[in-house]
Amino acid sequence: MEYQIIRLTDRPQMKEQAAQWFHEKWGIALAAYLESMEECLAGRGPVPAWYMAVEGDRIVGGLGVIENDFHDRKDLAPNVCAVYTEADRRGRGIAGALLAYVCEDLKQQGIDTLYLATDHSSFYERYGWEFLCMAQGDGEPEMTRMYIHRG
Repeated sequence: MEYQIIRLTDRPQMKEQAAQWFHEKWGIALAAYLESMEECLAGRGPVPAWYMAVEGDRIVGGLGVIENDFHDRKDLAPNVCAVYTEADRRGRGIAGALLAYVCEDLKQQGIDTLYLATDHSSFYERYGWEFLCMAQGDGEPEMTRMYIHRG
């Protein structure tokens, strides 16, 4: 089955399903996802934003855009966060398609530079992201890699 990328703002009825899906993948409090998604749906600005790759009724991938992804570099904003593809759908370009979609979507809303904190060292380069610097994650003992994407 072919997937399609959707914005939460285009399908607000998916809020609870999406919040639950991200919560299960990342272990962040369900309430935190719901709060961010409600802010997204309130439409006060382009951030926060949430995107899902969907096959039928099943979310097979997703990501969000928030001001800060829990690190000390508050000047590097907004941040792509919670990038995830279901294990049985990996290797099909879903994450890359989501990243391209969000970069273009936010560029159309006046945001042409995005940041991303990750421990991965080669994945994001494939999609036009560049290593920028190291940052300290909130409560994390190790530094994390910060990437930048310029539209």
